[in-house]
Amino acid sequence: MSYTRIMPINRRTFAKMVIPTIVASSFAPRMSFAAEGKTIAYLLIAEQIQFLRTVTKGIQSVIKQAGSTLVVYDSKDSAQTQFQNAQDAIARKVDGIIICPTDSATCAPVLAEAQKAGIPVVIEDIGTTGGEYVSYISSANYQGALGTCQILAKKMAEKGWGKGSKVGVVTVSLARINGQLRTKGFRDAIKEAGLEEVALSQMQTYTTDETFKFTQDMLTAHPDLRGLFIEADEPAMGGLRAIQTSRRKDDLVFVAFDGIPDMIPAIKSGQMAAAGMQQPYLMGVHAAESMMSHLSGKAPPKSIEVPVLVVTSDNVDGMLPEIKKNVFGEDS
Repeated sequence: MSYTRIMPINRRTFAKMVIPTIVASSFAPRMSFAAEGKTIAYLLIAEQIQFLRTVTKGIQSVIKQAGSTLVVYDSKDSAQTQFQNAQDAIARKVDGIIICPTDSATCAPVLAEAQKAGIPVVIEDIGTTGGEYVSYISSANYQGALGTCQILAKKMAEKGWGKGSKVGVVTVSLARINGQLRTKGFRDAIKEAGLEEVALSQMQTYTTDETFKFTQDMLTAHPDLRGLFIEADEPAMGGLRAIQTSRRKDDLVFVAFDGIPDMIPAIKSGQMAAAGMQQPYLMGVHAAESMMSHLSGKAPPKSIEVPVLVVTSDNVDGMLPEIKKNVFGEDS
């Protein structure tokens, strides 16, 4: 297989998208395909994001097995660039497109262009507000956030911070369906526990420095803040740094979504009470298998939901092999 990297260039809506979903197991079996010698384009949001680099590894492993070629287009977190990349891939006459959209609304124009050209599309992670596609590979965003934030509430209660205690959240873009689902999971968990949401910041650059500032501002504005949920991995480390710098690590409970290696010691030490870890390598495997299955004349599931691993200090050691493979993309 050759691998080419190309550098750039409301809930009501979501309800219309609800379709039968296959819940994937944590370990995907390898499949064989009749199709080979195909060229598949992967349009990702930004190659700087570790999560998407791990998704790419999962896609690449299947495309290589199928004897085909993967071309990766970096959209630099720009909807315009992603649309241009889609046009370039279509002009190149690729056999299929896998896309992680910049947000749910901007996916639909890409799907329309691909449909006109007769090129099948598999969507990974973010989701779309409309359009035709072969399969949608998602994480269990709602359940993962709900479970993670139920641990947040439990740990707060153990410290005597029960009903009425204040919590904050730093979200990914709420224009993305996955962001809407994670935030709903957070809100349902704190409502169940009787906690009060007093602060919300929404990521724009997805950097540790951005979330460091968001967290500092929350801690300053709410000295009695007792819980914090951050919805992405590298930004979560910026939040943790702000908590440490402010000497507030004993004054609140901190949980996060996604997973990177730096989180493991933070979880083991208790600085991070829990992390709802997506399995990006496994998501990439399912996305590529769906595409190659379609190109082989089969009908893959329209929707596949990959479980989120809720990791705490109590279970992290036992889950490390699965985390290293499917969350970090190691040994692949």
